[in-house]
Amino acid sequence: MTRLRVYFLTVIGNTKRPAVTRPIDCISITKSILALLVSISLLSAPVWAAPSSSLGVVVYADRAHVGAAQASVGATIFSGDRLTVEQSGSMQVRAAAARLLLASGSIATISEDAATPAATLTLGTATFSTANSNAFAVHVGSAVIRANTNQPTIGNVTVLTPKELIVRSTRGSLSITVDDDVREIPEGSAYRVVLDPNAQPQGPQGAGTKGYGGPPIKAAKSKFIWYAIGIAAVVTYFAVSEALESPDRP
Repeated sequence: MTRLRVYFLTVIGNTKRPAVTRPIDCISITKSILALLVSISLLSAPVWAAPSSSLGVVVYADRAHVGAAQASVGATIFSGDRLTVEQSGSMQVRAAAARLLLASGSIATISEDAATPAATLTLGTATFSTANSNAFAVHVGSAVIRANTNQPTIGNVTVLTPKELIVRSTRGSLSITVDDDVREIPEGSAYRVVLDPNAQPQGPQGAGTKGYGGPPIKAAKSKFIWYAIGIAAVVTYFAVSEALESPDRP
């Protein structure tokens, strides 16, 4: 490439003869100016954080909240969002190949487990339907409840105390995991779970807890104990309609 050079002329005496002085490289000057402009633009430009990916969307809300805001149909749910349902209210969220229904007086926080949507239930009752075992998980304390197979599954979790819960399987089987202790909850069964193996259950003996099936089931190295209980039918529009949906339409 031909490099353009500019020469400054000076007048010598009265002869007006041009004298050549130091040449200036225009390309180098242009590059320096451009570099300066880019640096200034980077300093003045605002720094925007990468947008968080959504985990779900609200499909039904009645006296429910996402964070401090009133929940509305179509609202996007992100990881870390706290879902709160008032008394006599309810809320349903669609998250990829799963749905989550929070009953009256429930509180849950949405999260993500290795790209799998999840909810940490701290109060109340959550019913979830999934199309496969990796579609959704419910956390209560140190326990993780999810579908046990890749078949359509409906499960129900109720928090009694921070270390006591009831887990029901309405359709398909569930797995409950506490550290390395994993057990299966067959379809149509329910268990009262105590996360402290050395404790006796202290939660209320209300509806859904009747019919203990004998002494607690506790293995040698159990991380929790559980009591078989008589399952009460969880009759909700959510459970009935979702059970009839295909796995492609959770």
